Amino acid sequence: MALGRTYSIALVGLNGYIVEVEADIGQTLPAFILLGLPDASLNEAKERIRSAAKNSGIPLSRRKITANLIPASLPKRGSGFDLAVTMAVLRAANDIKPTGKTVFIAELGLDGRLRPVRGILPAVMASVQAGYSDIVVAHANLAEAALVPGANVRGYHTLARLALDFGADPQELALDFEPDDSQLPADEEEDDGICPDMADVSGQGDARRALEVAAAGAHHLLLMGPPGAGKTMLAERLPGLLPDLADHEAMEVTAIHSLCGLPSSSARLLRRPPFESPHHSATAAAIIGGGSGLPRPGAASRAHRGVLFLDEAPEYERRVLDALRQPLESGELVIHRSAGTAAYPARFQLVLAANPCPCGKASGKGLDCTCTPMMRRRYLARMSGPLLDRVDIQLQVDRVSLAEFGQGGAEENTASVADRVRNARGRQLERLQPFGLETNAQVPGRVLRGELRLPAASTRILDHSLERGVLTARGYDRVLRLAWTMADLGHRERPDVNDIGQALGLRQAAAVAA
Repeated sequence: MALGRTYSIALVGLNGYIVEVEADIGQTLPAFILLGLPDASLNEAKERIRSAAKNSGIPLSRRKITANLIPASLPKRGSGFDLAVTMAVLRAANDIKPTGKTVFIAELGLDGRLRPVRGILPAVMASVQAGYSDIVVAHANLAEAALVPGANVRGYHTLARLALDFGADPQELALDFEPDDSQLPADEEEDDGICPDMADVSGQGDARRALEVAAAGAHHLLLMGPPGAGKTMLAERLPGLLPDLADHEAMEVTAIHSLCGLPSSSARLLRRPPFESPHHSATAAAIIGGGSGLPRPGAASRAHRGVLFLDEAPEYERRVLDALRQPLESGELVIHRSAGTAAYPARFQLVLAANPCPCGKASGKGLDCTCTPMMRRRYLARMSGPLLDRVDIQLQVDRVSLAEFGQGGAEENTASVADRVRNARGRQLERLQPFGLETNAQVPGRVLRGELRLPAASTRILDHSLERGVLTARGYDRVLRLAWTMADLGHRERPDVNDIGQALGLRQAAAVAA
């Protein structure tokens, strides 16, 4: 036989596509040609494959080898195609039996060892969805690949052992080779660690309440106040208030972390919401995603179903902050590059922390502030109006008084607050399930003004704010979402005037203080 066929997976963003690998052995001078829009790392596979096959006891044919990856128009990158190309060439040379619809995803070492690759979880998910449930991966990727329901995954240490299972002659194979697993990257257990406790935050009753509301409804949050007031402490404790991820959410989050090559995705599903806190010097590509070739996910996608915390928000480049406006509305990032387009989920909670001015002393009476009015305006203007209009809660965080600071252990802990958040999320899910929604932050305006419409007497204060231009139409809806969350926390069927007044106060507190 002069033609072999196997299958692999090409990832474009988190979307995977079946790639058919054909191999043909011709009658001309020795050569190895790889077709099908391979990138540089995939073109290097030719030398890896030759050395791996030789050191496994099944050297490739000395004739002309042509490998074609179909569809040819789909960009293919990375070393995960090594094994599929090798098995196709071996089948073309009749060294192994037909592989059927088995999908092969692994990199090859020069000694014939199968090495792990990034993005194994979304690749296996795509394979199963396409109807290809038999998958072969490197043994180091086996635990991660087995997380996908319906996948029949086998893990191998060496090419020789794999070839033996597919009918290669055992007398020719180098089966006595024992791989040294200590040279492979070690799988690290997920370190849940100790979640920072809300009891560590002294005072700040209003900020603690705002944090609870944000966690209960998945609302975005801006904390503005002087240095040392506790803004960062509060933001770091938000993930501890969020409930564990459901199965489909955990699969999404783990798939993104697998694509990024983070070790926490290698053994089990990530059940806790992620927390990303990039430095203010981070570029747009680092936060939104990008890079050369097909774009890679950034911090915003790694924070999917969790929290993206931007400390000292006005210090970020304005274009970086404005780039977050799209995912705040859609929950998805679509990144276009010359090499292709990739879509990554990015439904995160945005938490911004900012000082009132460059010197940070403009809060309260601001007598010690050395900044001019122009400096203050220019500093805060880095957070654009359209961005802040998408932030539900905008709160002024004042300095802690001596009396509050000395309470020591009198504050409520994370477990108690998280229990109320979990109950509020349950009420939301029960109410919003008919609409295909999960949290109040996702409720569109047509539902708020339709099936969930409140009496005119309750929304009168909002109507007046909209008429005077204090609120935009988007702000109007976001205040209603906050009011529904407050009603859920208070075990009320519908928001009352009190809830709407408090929600409006939470949205305008920072603006009034400034």
